[in-house]
Order: sequence, then structure tokens, then C-alpha cells
Amino acid sequence: MASDTRPNHRRRKIIMLGVVCALLAGGGWLGWDYLHYGRFQQTTDNAYVKADFTIIAPKVAGIVAEVFVVANQTVSAGSPLARIDSADHEAKMAEAEALIAVSEAEANSLRAQVGEQKALVEKATAELAVAREELDFAQAEVHRYEPLAASGTGSRQQMDQLRNQERQARATLAARQAAVSGAEQHIQSLEAGILQAEAQARSAQAQRRAAEINVAACLIRAGIDGIIGDLTARPGQYAEAGQRLLTLVPARQRYVEANFKETQVAHMQPGQPVRVMVDAFPDQPVQGRVASFAPGTGAEFSILPPQNATGNFTKIVQRVPVRITLTDTAGAARLVPGMSVTVSVDTRNATNPAPQVAASGAAP
Repeated sequence: MASDTRPNHRRRKIIMLGVVCALLAGGGWLGWDYLHYGRFQQTTDNAYVKADFTIIAPKVAGIVAEVFVVANQTVSAGSPLARIDSADHEAKMAEAEALIAVSEAEANSLRAQVGEQKALVEKATAELAVAREELDFAQAEVHRYEPLAASGTGSRQQMDQLRNQERQARATLAARQAAVSGAEQHIQSLEAGILQAEAQARSAQAQRRAAEINVAACLIRAGIDGIIGDLTARPGQYAEAGQRLLTLVPARQRYVEANFKETQVAHMQPGQPVRVMVDAFPDQPVQGRVASFAPGTGAEFSILPPQNATGNFTKIVQRVPVRITLTDTAGAARLVPGMSVTVSVDTRNATNPAPQVAASGAAP
């Protein structure tokens, strides 16, 4: 019996020694891993896949005539998405074109009248010169005959006749001057009418241009390459200007927004490597890098920012949004905005951390 007990006791010692060695080795490995790797990892599961959506809305109001896409369809930049009925805007364009034609015709008619009036002015100016010469001649005749009439050599009847001719010449001169002045004023009035007609034509041209822009805006196109999401446009529905018809999700530009505790960001810097674990693909990590830090905590940008200037104050650890760029293109292509992820930032290369975080947060 004693001989059987001795080997069992020795076996137990060996097993216990092995367990102790395994525990020491495991603890040593864990300690080494923490000292050289683990203590530099900042991890949070308050992180989500994001993308900069493009909200597609019509520039003009109207009835949705056609929808060219379906939900989840991939489209390229410039592809037609939907069309608003453009009949009203085409009618406004036709109205503007008619107004342009009327205004230009009126301006041309007034220009022709100006030409006629200038000819009349030239004629009236020539008649004015003749009337001035006739007045000068009549005045000269009166001056020449006055001494003769005073001396009795000439008859008073002749003198009266000469003076009457002088008055008639003076009246004719005044009439010719009035005719020239009236013709010149009429030209000025016609030229003012031309300016007004030209202004009306320019206004109508601007209206036509605006109508052309609206007609072109009735065809809604994709501004970027992306995937159709949240499609609410239906043929026949009335859409207001600026009303969301669908959302265009970028096909490739995915990133992660991680909300780290403020106590975790001290050693974080842009460019540090990030390991992203996606809940949907737990065995397929995606690699990335820290891109930037938000200029304020999430609470500061909420609808109702906290007001702590009260008597009742409870300190709460704040969260700082950190943007992470995904460098693994193939892995990022599988991600869908809104997916939950867990991120770990490797801060081993941190240098002068505090100023770096502040600078990156203040960067535009």
C-alpha cells in the first residue's frame, strides 16, 4: 500500500507543478502582453460605420413624372434619378420668349421712328436757317427804308409793308425753332422708349434663362457614384422644392465614428493604427487609422447642450467623437452605414500627446 501511495503522491506533485508553471507562464505572457501591447490599446464599442449621405431633393416644385431608379440600385454620377413635370416651366419659358419678341419689335419700331425724326430735324433745321435769313433780310429792308420814310422820300405804306414782312419773318423763325425743338424732344422721347423696350427685353431674357434653368432642373441627376436608399419618390406625387425624394449613399467612402471617453483620448493622435471589429463579421477585422478628432464632445453638439451652472451637478464622463479612416479597401466595401463596430486604437507611437489631441481637434 505504501508503495502505491508514493507514486500517486509524486504524480500529484508533478501535476500541481505543471499547473503552477502553466499559470506562471500564462500570467507572464499576459503581463508581457499588457506591458508591451495591451496598455497602449484604447478600445470602445460605442462606434458605428458612417458615410456622408447625399439627400436628393428637387430644386423646383411639381408633379413627379418619372422615377428611373429602384431601391438599393447602384448608380454613377450624372445618372438620371427622377423627373419633375416641366410643363409649367416650359410655358413660362415660352411666355418669356414672346415678351422678348414683343420688346425687340417695339425697340426696332422706335429706332425706325428715331430715324424718321432725325430726317425731320434736318429738314426743320434747314427751314430754320432759311427763316433766319429771311428775317435778316426783312430787318435789313426795314433799316434801309426807315431814313427814306422819315425824310418823306419813301411812302409810309411801303414802310408798314416792310415792317409787316419783318414780323412775319420773325414769327416764321419762331415757328421753325419750335419745330426743331419739338422734333429733338420727340427723338429723346423715342430714345427713352427704346431704352425701356431694351430693358423689358433683358428682363424677359432673364426670365427665359430662369425658366430654362428650372426646366433643366426638372431632370434630377446623381451628383456622385452611390447606392439608392430611402427611396420615397413615386410617380404622380407632388414634390415641394427641397423635399427629400431619396438618399444617395456613397459607394466607397465609408468611415467609422467612435465615441471614446475623454479619459481615453490623451494618447491618441491622427495616423495611429486602428483595428475595427465588425459585429456582423466578427472573424474579419478591418484595418484603419485615426483621421481626426471632433472639436467638441458629443453633448456639446446635441439639440439641448448641458447647462451645468446650477446647484445640482453630477460629473459625467464625456465622449469625444473620433473619425477613423478605413485603409482596408476590400474590408470597407462590405460595410454598411449604421453597423455597430468595436475599435481599438494602438497608441504606442504617441509623442507629446496632449497638445497633439488639442491641435487635431482644432484643425478645420
